This record gives sequence, structure tokens and C-alpha cells, in this order.
Amino acid sequence: MKIRLEKATASDASAILAMQKSAFLPLLERYQDYDTNPANEKLERVLGRIESQGSFYYKIMAQEKMAGAIRIKRDAGNRFWVSPLFVDPRFQGLGIAGEAMKQAELLHAEAGIWELATILEEEGNCRFYINLGYRATGVIEELNNRATLGYFKKTAKDVD
Repeated sequence: MKIRLEKATASDASAILAMQKSAFLPLLERYQDYDTNPANEKLERVLGRIESQGSFYYKIMAQEKMAGAIRIKRDAGNRFWVSPLFVDPRFQGLGIAGEAMKQAELLHAEAGIWELATILEEEGNCRFYINLGYRATGVIEELNNRATLGYFKKTAKDVD
């Protein structure tokens, strides 16, 4: 499916939050990671990410409808962090997230290192990032007795 990334604005925050809650709610219910799960975030957090210096928040547009969102944050130097990335459940399974990641990498070709974290118990998510060239760093963080966060990294030489 053909998609495009469109810069999000403060006026998009409510719609982004609603879609984010819908996308992450199944994980919140499964892992009960109430302190870290994006389904539990408040509107102010989304607004802060949209308006933050060094933060690039994009709506993922498919068929002229918002199908999800991706935020890229520039850290020190040429390190870029991906969080969150989500696709509305109605649009999942269509290759949208993978295409969004590829487009984000092209938009930020100056990146030397891409980093992200995902729940290790979600094997499909881990496989998704590995298939995009990300590698587990070995750094893990226990969220609770149900969920472990794993950190992944991709260097510029791996970027397509």
C-alpha cells in the first residue's frame, strides 16, 4: 500500500492520541505495563512530542486517511530514536509500518545511528525490526514480571 509521511501539528494531537490508544491497548492489557505503555499517555505528552525541539512527529497517511504515526527524535549528534511507531488496527498487516520506517530513514538520511526499543515478548515486533536491519543491542529493561523491553540499533551502513 502506498503511504506518505506528513508532519503532524498540534491540531493533530487528539486524533493521534486516540489512534495510539487503540493501537497499544491490546499490549497494555496483555503486559499491564501501565507506567510505560503509550495507551496510557495523556494528550499533553503527545503535544509535547509534536512540539519538542529535535522531534519529528509524522502522521502516516494511507489512502488520504491517517493510518498511524511515527516520531523520530534526534539525540546527540547523528543518533536518532524511533518512538512511538504505531498503525491503526484497521490498517495493520498491510506493510504500512515497514514503509513508514523506510520513508523516515530516507527523510533523515543524515542519521548515523537509528535506535528503538520494543517488548521482547512480542516476537513479531522483534522480527519486524530485525527484518528492517535493526540488531538487538543486548540491553534489556524489565518493565514488570510480564514484559521486558529490548533495545535495537541500526547503523547508517545498514540503511537502504
